[in-house]
Amino acid sequence: MIWSFIKIALFLIIVAGLTLGATHLAESAEGIRITALGMEFTLGPLQAVIVALLTFIAVWVVIKIVGFLVAFLRFLSGDETAISRYFDRNRERKGFEALAEGMMAVASGEGRLALSKAARAERFLRRPELTNLLTAQAAEMVGDTRRATEVYKRLLADNRTRFVAVQGLMKQKLAEGDTATALKLAEKAYALKPKHEGVQDTLLALQTAKGDWHGARNVLNTKVRQGLLPKDVHKRRDAVLALQEAKGVFEEGASIEAREAAIAANKSSPDLIPAAVMAARAYIDRANPKAAARVVLKAWAAQPHPDLAAVFAEIAPEESPSARLKRFEKLLAARPDHEETKLLLAELNIAAEDFPAARRALGDLVESHPTARVLTIMAAVERGEGADDAVVRGWLTRALSAPRGPQWCCDKCQNIQADWAPVCDNCGGFDTLSWREPQQTIAPLPHGAEMLPLIVGRPSGPAPEEAEVIDLDAEAPPKT
Repeated sequence: MIWSFIKIALFLIIVAGLTLGATHLAESAEGIRITALGMEFTLGPLQAVIVALLTFIAVWVVIKIVGFLVAFLRFLSGDETAISRYFDRNRERKGFEALAEGMMAVASGEGRLALSKAARAERFLRRPELTNLLTAQAAEMVGDTRRATEVYKRLLADNRTRFVAVQGLMKQKLAEGDTATALKLAEKAYALKPKHEGVQDTLLALQTAKGDWHGARNVLNTKVRQGLLPKDVHKRRDAVLALQEAKGVFEEGASIEAREAAIAANKSSPDLIPAAVMAARAYIDRANPKAAARVVLKAWAAQPHPDLAAVFAEIAPEESPSARLKRFEKLLAARPDHEETKLLLAELNIAAEDFPAARRALGDLVESHPTARVLTIMAAVERGEGADDAVVRGWLTRALSAPRGPQWCCDKCQNIQADWAPVCDNCGGFDTLSWREPQQTIAPLPHGAEMLPLIVGRPSGPAPEEAEVIDLDAEAPPKT
């Protein structure tokens, strides 16, 4: 920059000097006398100016020729000069053209053309940080994973391209189904760029699939801090992860920590049924029935569920059927028009041997929504009122082919699971299970929703339908 300024300044000074000299000669009307080798030359003003210009041009040409010769000699000796810079600019132009064409080929899905353009760009540019990524993407496009892996490993050596290399290797391992290695690479990519949304989502999915609930909660907290996740969604999902942490602690035998974690999960999301059930059981273990009842009532008001009724019964397991019916009045009053409330009231009345009240509790469910559970309760009512065996068997036969009612269904793939889980067993979706009636009701009755769970408990031995027939053919259940 300074050398260029100096050259421009010298050029202007020379031009100014020549201009002043020419002006002086023109005004004096005198020439210039030159004596050389015994000869004398007299030049007029105009001739002097022309000679001066020709002399300047000749000197400039000589200087350029000498500079070119010097540059050529230095070029031959390996020194970088104007000649080498000229060739470098030419190579860069061709290299960047090939790089741009390769990127266009990748975008248009022409993998082999992209590979050839990447090789050409590498030959001209000699800048692997630019061409290696294009080569890896093109190799993946044509299915040459070995070459892509080699290129990604070369990219690991450069701090500028390390994240891209780790991310590329992670995607390769995911495509191969090697989730264990993919998880380690995702953790490395997350450490390099914790704010990268794609890496966050991939790491979260891998951690939940593996059961790393603590790590998944950390990633979830990062997402909400960045504003990538609404606070209500974060609150719900964090409660799901906290619930799974509580289950893990409980399985390890640390019951105190499990109870506290379950209670914390329920406080984060009171409408999360599994969290409410676990929190209620935690309060029961701590001999705090009022707190357990409060948790169940709050969750029941959000969404009635058979598991909530079951844990509400566990608060006082030794009470008589009539006392249980009276204690359940507060729970039943929370959602009196809900179908689950009607079914629960019918079951409680059957336990109390008030079969007409059980029939009234069902209302029009037999006609409006005849599920397997509704029809089985009707069979119990008919048996309790002394109906013929043929009538009872008729209800049970209808129950075998009737819809199963609400179950844990995946909102993403419509998979049906017997028990709630944070991750769908079929599609791997996180927090996609909801308690609703599936589109196709061919699965067995879900865990926790069999016939009369508060009365006869869970059947053992024969199949659920056979166990129900045996129970109903026997005498009416005694009061407990």
